[in-house]
Amino acid sequence: MTGNAPSQAKLLVRVFLPFAFAYFLSYIFRGVNAVIFPDLERDIGITAADLGLLTSAFFLFFALVQPLQGVALDRYGPRRVQAVLLIVAALGSALFGFCTSFAELIVARILIGIGFAGGLMAAIKVFTLWYPPRQWGMVTGFHMMAGGAGSMAATWPVQWSLSLMTWQGLFFWLAGICLATAVILFAVVPDRPSTARKPSLREEFGVTGVILTHGFYWRLQPLMAVQQLAFIGSISLWIGPWLRDVGGITDGGQRADIQLYVTAVMTLGFALSGVLSVWCRRAGIGDFVFASVASVLFALVSGWIAFLPPIHPLLPWALFGFLGACIIQYLPVMVAAFPPSYAGRVTTSSNLLVFFVIFAGQWAMGKVVDLWPRTATGYAPDGYTWAFGALFILQLAGLAWLMLSPGKPMAREHLAAAD
Repeated sequence: MTGNAPSQAKLLVRVFLPFAFAYFLSYIFRGVNAVIFPDLERDIGITAADLGLLTSAFFLFFALVQPLQGVALDRYGPRRVQAVLLIVAALGSALFGFCTSFAELIVARILIGIGFAGGLMAAIKVFTLWYPPRQWGMVTGFHMMAGGAGSMAATWPVQWSLSLMTWQGLFFWLAGICLATAVILFAVVPDRPSTARKPSLREEFGVTGVILTHGFYWRLQPLMAVQQLAFIGSISLWIGPWLRDVGGITDGGQRADIQLYVTAVMTLGFALSGVLSVWCRRAGIGDFVFASVASVLFALVSGWIAFLPPIHPLLPWALFGFLGACIIQYLPVMVAAFPPSYAGRVTTSSNLLVFFVIFAGQWAMGKVVDLWPRTATGYAPDGYTWAFGALFILQLAGLAWLMLSPGKPMAREHLAAAD
C-alpha cells in the first residue's frame, strides 16, 4: 500500500464494513437450510440426498463463476463486482420464497450461490488494495468473523423468525436486505485507480492458467478442499440433522441453540485466527506452520465426531467450529505466494476447486446417509458414521500430501518494498 492512504477509521467504515456485511449475508444463506430443513421436508417432500443437493447447488455455481470473477475483480475492481453479484443474490432469494417444487428451489439456490460468489474473494482483493501485506491475515480473520456472525444469525434467530413468518417470508426479507446492501456498497466503497498498464483479457485469463498449474497451488489445494468440505458442509447443513439423528436432540429449538453456540465459537475462532497468526509470527512461527497445526487438530476432531460418542454434542462441535475457523489462514498464505496483482485470481482459483469439492461432497454425504433405512425420527446414525468417517480419511490423505509435496511459493522480493 502506497501514499495518500485513508485513516484506519475510514478504511473500517468505507472498505471493511460494507464487504463484511455482504459476507455476513452469505453465511446466513449458507447455513439457513440447517434450520429450515424440517419445513422443506414437510412442504416440498425432499429427502436427505435432495437436501444435500439443494444446499450444495449454492457451491456448484459459486465455483463455476470463479475464473470469470477473478478476472473481473482484478480488472474492474471489487466494488463494482460485489454490488452486481448482490443484486443476483437478491433475485435468487426472492425466487426461493416463491418456490413450490424441488426443481424451483434448485434454480433459486443456484442464483443465490452466484450472487455470493465474491463474498470472500472480493474482500481479499480490496484488502490487498488498501491494507499492507503484514495486515492481510489479521484483516481476513476479522472479515471471516463477520461470516461467523452470519452463521450465528442462521441458527436461533432464523428459528425465532419462523415463529413470526413462514420460511418463504423470511427469504423475501433477505432479498430486500441483499438489494439494500448492494446499493450501499456501490455508493460508499472507494476505487483505487492503478497507473499500471491494463493487460488484455487474454493475458488476464493466462494468469489464471499460471496459478492453476503452479506447484504451490497444488500443494495446498487438496487439503484445503477436503477440509472446507468438512467444515462448510457440516456447518451449513449436516450439523442440524446430525444433532437430531446422532445427538438425539429432536427439539428444533434445542438444536438451534447448540448451532448458535457452535457458530459463536466459530466466530471467535475467525476473530482470533488472524490475531494468533500475528502472535505466532512474532514468536518466529510462520503462517504456514500455524495453519498446518490447526489443520491437524481439525482433522482429529472430525474423526472424533465420526467415530466416538461425545460426552455432549456441544463439545466436539464447538472445537470443530473453532479449529475450522483457524484453517482459513491457509488462504492468506496462498495469496502471499503470488504477486499482489494476482490476488483476485488466486482466491478465485482456490475457490474453483474448493467449491466443486463441496458441491460433490455435500451431495455425496446425503447419498451415503440415504443408504440406510430411515428411523422414526430421521436418518440412521450409521450413515453419518460412514459419511463423516470418509471426510476424516480424506483429510489424513490431504495432510500427507501437504507434507510430502515439493511445491514452493513464487518469488516475492517486491513485497518487502510494498510493506
